[in-house]
Amino acid sequence: MSELHKFIFEGLPVRGMLVRLTDSWQEVLTRRADAADAFPAPVRALLGEMAAAGVLMQSNLRFDGALVLQMFGDGPVKLAVAEVQDDLAFRVTAKVVGEVADSARLEAMLNVHGQGRCAITLDPKSRRPGQQPYQGVVALHGDQREPLQHLGEVLEHYMLQSEQLDTRLILAADDNVAAGLLIQRLPVQGEGNLQGAQRNEDLIGLDESFNRLSLLAGTLTREELLTLDADTILRRLFWEEPLRRFPALRDDSGPRFACSCSRERVGSMLKSLGRPEIDGIIAEQGRVEISCDFCGLKYHFDPVDVGGLFTPPGQQAPGSTATH
Repeated sequence: MSELHKFIFEGLPVRGMLVRLTDSWQEVLTRRADAADAFPAPVRALLGEMAAAGVLMQSNLRFDGALVLQMFGDGPVKLAVAEVQDDLAFRVTAKVVGEVADSARLEAMLNVHGQGRCAITLDPKSRRPGQQPYQGVVALHGDQREPLQHLGEVLEHYMLQSEQLDTRLILAADDNVAAGLLIQRLPVQGEGNLQGAQRNEDLIGLDESFNRLSLLAGTLTREELLTLDADTILRRLFWEEPLRRFPALRDDSGPRFACSCSRERVGSMLKSLGRPEIDGIIAEQGRVEISCDFCGLKYHFDPVDVGGLFTPPGQQAPGSTATH
């Protein structure tokens, strides 16, 4: 069962989270199992890591809205997206336009010519008039312009720039599990922060507690993260540390796959294209078929359905054949 575990280190300015996406991640891949819809193995792994990272970041921020993690660049993977709602429901997709080698890492997929970027967008549920979503963007390279090969490194760099907080992020995914461990130094609070005596950026790299715990987290292998349960992982890593755990989030309160697509939304999109465009597709193909990029669900609109889209509600004839 997919689950999220939160914990703190008593008396230390460090918090952590561990996520394991199992049934929910397998459902995502099952929906894209057809040969025409399936992603190459490295892309599946990247999307799994993005889903795990998105859940960790959304839970860490406790943001009232959607967190959207996007990777885009100049390689065979033009775009990869993970969207996580405030209730930890997530969905992912990618646009692949070229061949992806089985051994491809981040640079080979998205940053072939150095143009790859990672964007994190926070889209509030209730926007005020004129309010735009917040977005932060970082390149897929380090401070020395070296290409970054792992998503965790990119997001650590992002957190350092955006929040001035030391962060360690370990991610892994295969076709069964997508998992992640986040360790982060807590922001300066209270009197010290109000008086400007200590700022978050002043402590970057200097907190001995975080540095020690980060080193311990860094010993976690990909195989361990994918195969061991949360209790075993945390016990192995931090058995000497003052770890305080909170109740795990599972089921309806935990991470799970969910897609917000609907027939109504697809119908609105078709209406925006205009009647002549849709009639042209009907004349050529006999019906309109739209597939959701996130969940793979196919929506079919026959000539009767299309007529209903462009007819005012009071003038529609009964007996529409509208179905998925």
